[in-house]
Amino acid sequence: KFGLSVAGRVNKDKILRADRASAGNILILTKPLGTGILSSAYKRGVIKNNAFNKAISSMLALNNAASKIAVLSGSRAATDVTGFGLLGHALNMVKNNKIDFMILHKKIPIMDNVENLVAAGIAPKGAHNNLEFVKSKVIFPKNFSRENKLILSDPQTSGGLLIALPKNNLNKFERTAKKEKMPYWIIGEVVKGKGRIIIK
Repeated sequence: KFGLSVAGRVNKDKILRADRASAGNILILTKPLGTGILSSAYKRGVIKNNAFNKAISSMLALNNAASKIAVLSGSRAATDVTGFGLLGHALNMVKNNKIDFMILHKKIPIMDNVENLVAAGIAPKGAHNNLEFVKSKVIFPKNFSRENKLILSDPQTSGGLLIALPKNNLNKFERTAKKEKMPYWIIGEVVKGKGRIIIK
């Protein structure tokens, strides 16, 4: 076992915290979803190395550029998307706040073959557990499939950042992201609400 303690000082204006999103912010995701589902498929021998390579590349990519770009662009609210899936980590950003996250399902990036794998019944247990945990606080569209819900609940290994950015700062974010060759997807917005996630 390895233990570690770090002590130091930080500039309070350069900290990204989960509880600082505000109504009017836009929501940005910096990596596609699906590493948990693809990992499960790989472990079961359903997919081979070549089909898993994109997931590996995504997991190896660090979030340091994304976090720096977010701070430089004026964001004060973000979270990494890891073991609790997109919905779980998004819920952590809205809980105890008078805001909702309105997320556009068709704007969410999903890795190749993930939808087919989930349709075939392949999803980690963590995705099912995550969905059970968040479903009372998430409003899904009518007839939204369980497969889609599982993808949004898929536990990510080294997932991207979910960033809440003031709308007026989007141009600066886009310019900096382009310069750094960092991918990103605008997936929704923050609205006044009751601490819920609304999927459109």
